[in-house]
Amino acid sequence: MRLLVTGGAGFIGSNFTRRQVKSGIWESVTVLDALTYAGIRENLAECESHQNFRFVHGNILNQTLVNDLMAKTDVVVHFAAESHVDRSIIYPHLFVETNILGTQVLLNAARIQNVKTFIQVSTDEVYGSISKGSWPETDQVNPNSPYSASKAGSDLLALSYNRTYGMDVRVTRSSNNYGPYQFPEKMMPLFITNLIEGEKLPLYGEGLNVRDWLHVEDHCLGIELVIEKGLPGNIYNIGGGTELTNIELTRMILNVMGQDEGAVVQVEDRLGHDFRYSIDIRKISHQLGYCPKIDIQIGLIENIQWYQQNANWWKKLKKYKSA
Repeated sequence: MRLLVTGGAGFIGSNFTRRQVKSGIWESVTVLDALTYAGIRENLAECESHQNFRFVHGNILNQTLVNDLMAKTDVVVHFAAESHVDRSIIYPHLFVETNILGTQVLLNAARIQNVKTFIQVSTDEVYGSISKGSWPETDQVNPNSPYSASKAGSDLLALSYNRTYGMDVRVTRSSNNYGPYQFPEKMMPLFITNLIEGEKLPLYGEGLNVRDWLHVEDHCLGIELVIEKGLPGNIYNIGGGTELTNIELTRMILNVMGQDEGAVVQVEDRLGHDFRYSIDIRKISHQLGYCPKIDIQIGLIENIQWYQQNANWWKKLKKYKSA
């Protein structure tokens, strides 16, 4: 089986790609990435020496290139996306172009080339905000930011190719990821690296917004199960089972790094800031056997250590920490 990973030089995509190359189960692993600011070729350095690995620098909007790659592919895992909510508020057109139009180009090429399975990797943010309880996959999407709206649109497009053309399309929706190689514009690596550099932690509002935290390795495990056991036309929520307010997570980071709340500065809240995300993971757990393995306490400590030990990786990226 031949695997194509779009956006494989980004945070989640590169973690997934490294796992697949190491596994040795694929005849070939090809990464397609445009290497925009958050796509970093260095993230795939350990894959370069493997004979089954190939990197292609290109855009998912390039129909000719995409069609050529799909002709040599059995399974597509589609990570490529503009993903930072704050940037989507300033540059919504970029999110529509990449996340919706780019996904349509990929889907159409996969249909023409008879690709076996297409995995659309999405986010819990498409559901909107929920005050209590958790979203099952049957809930309708209700996005509140240009980012989540563009991802919801790409999800609906992907599912339409299953219903209209009979393609084997499967959608995953994950909660907030954390782990190594996460671009330092996102909350956890931003706060960790700011503390390392002696800078303040910009906390939105009172920090009461709630997120479910998922280690990237557990996310990759969930996607692998969807590839192996998932059903066409189905949506699978992948969560970490650890809900924290932003201020709770901030205090955990401060505690591990030996700092106090004097390092925190409240900043004006994000426009349209969703208050709480919470996804129901019973479907993927019961049907596919998924269970997150990495406890947030252990994962956070290991993540802090990774950023402390890899300053050369993130220091040159810090200029992009805000849109």
